[in-house]
Amino acid sequence: MPINSNDIRVQKTIIRDESKAFRQNLSVDEKLRLDRKIANRLLNLWYFREIDLLLTYVSNSIEVDTKFIIQQALAQGKHVAVPRCVNGTRYLEFYLINSLQELEKGSFGLLEPPENIYNKLTDFSGALCIVPALAFDPNGFRLGFGKGYYDRFLSNSNFKTIGMCYDSCIFNELPHGKFDRKVSMIVTESRIIDF
Repeated sequence: MPINSNDIRVQKTIIRDESKAFRQNLSVDEKLRLDRKIANRLLNLWYFREIDLLLTYVSNSIEVDTKFIIQQALAQGKHVAVPRCVNGTRYLEFYLINSLQELEKGSFGLLEPPENIYNKLTDFSGALCIVPALAFDPNGFRLGFGKGYYDRFLSNSNFKTIGMCYDSCIFNELPHGKFDRKVSMIVTESRIIDF
């Protein structure tokens, strides 16, 4: 899709709006069907089967569903950690959970570990991180919601990162700056793009 602006912020806003519109227009049944296809691809990946520690966002209503994946990972005996936004900053902390029922509404209306939780994760060795995004491109660049939380978190990481996305939200090329981080792999309802 042609974008006639050289301003990276304008370009990102246009793509964010288009990706949100696609997601908001999905019927409940179609979203469930696509989410399960993506989840099944992810759950059958060698990378997923071999890891012991899963880092993942807890999905909102327009994101690819991670709640099913969290439940499957916990049922398989994997350690699962989800993020909490650190008040007054643009940083994330991850906390180990045993159940989705432990979570409460936090920043931006997202489900997060409660503030008084004590199982903060500090060792990310061997982790697999599912990274949220509204859009990706075939080079692994992602377009998130624009707050920069995950780019900061991933800036010094050395673990494998996976983006889950709908085919319709894969763009030929995304505008990106020096702080934007690529993922190691993208999983859609029809394919896996491995970098």
